[in-house]
Amino acid sequence: MNYVYIGRLVNTHALKGEVRIISDFPYKSRVFNVGNMIYIGKDKTPVIIESYRTHKNYDMVKFKDYLYNDVLLFKGKSVFCLKEDLSLGDEEYLDSDFLGKDAVYMGKNIGKIESIINNNGYKLFVVSGKFIPYNREFIDSVGDAVSFKNLEGIL
Repeated sequence: MNYVYIGRLVNTHALKGEVRIISDFPYKSRVFNVGNMIYIGKDKTPVIIESYRTHKNYDMVKFKDYLYNDVLLFKGKSVFCLKEDLSLGDEEYLDSDFLGKDAVYMGKNIGKIESIINNNGYKLFVVSGKFIPYNREFIDSVGDAVSFKNLEGIL
């Protein structure tokens, strides 16, 4: 199974078993739906979403058959979904899809994508110590390698 990190369960909320999840996952609308299954912690405990809402910058989720004392065990744990459940389109990618791929600009290999950093809400690819904006405007194609365009003045 291919698990995808979607956020962290930071706390409980009230006494009915609702939890607060902090997430900047781009496809939350596909994950946090009533009846969907998500997975909690290192052991990937499966839970079914009973209700969902947003509150401030949190995703508020209630799990089916879990009460307040049950969800206390999940506090501070990572939250995952299955990549297959996301049904990504041809032009939709997860950050993990880019990591380790060769970066190509004007037909020349400029290095491997080492990591992706979030710089105050603005993502950047780290390629051989250089920063390339994580923006569709600069990505030409994605396959075995990531081909970039319009990088004049950036590299």
